[in-house]
Amino acid sequence: MTKEGLPEYSKSQLALRNGQDKPQIWVAYSGYIYDVSGSRLWKNGMHYEHWAGQDLTEELKDAPHSDSVFSKFQVVGILKS
Repeated sequence: MTKEGLPEYSKSQLALRNGQDKPQIWVAYSGYIYDVSGSRLWKNGMHYEHWAGQDLTEELKDAPHSDSVFSKFQVVGILKS
């Protein structure tokens, strides 16, 4: 996937999509932002000990699954560095 055409969001904009402040539930991984709103595992913006609205790149190292889990979700933007 190319980054062309995707909107960029800051970490503070991502933080608002935590399932609490706005209805969207978004997480970032490896520079991309994914919409996980439709996942029952992210209900109320929390997935086990992880909160939505954050960059989960480092946290995925400890997850019991690989990054292929993100292929189930729509990319909605790029996380500004």
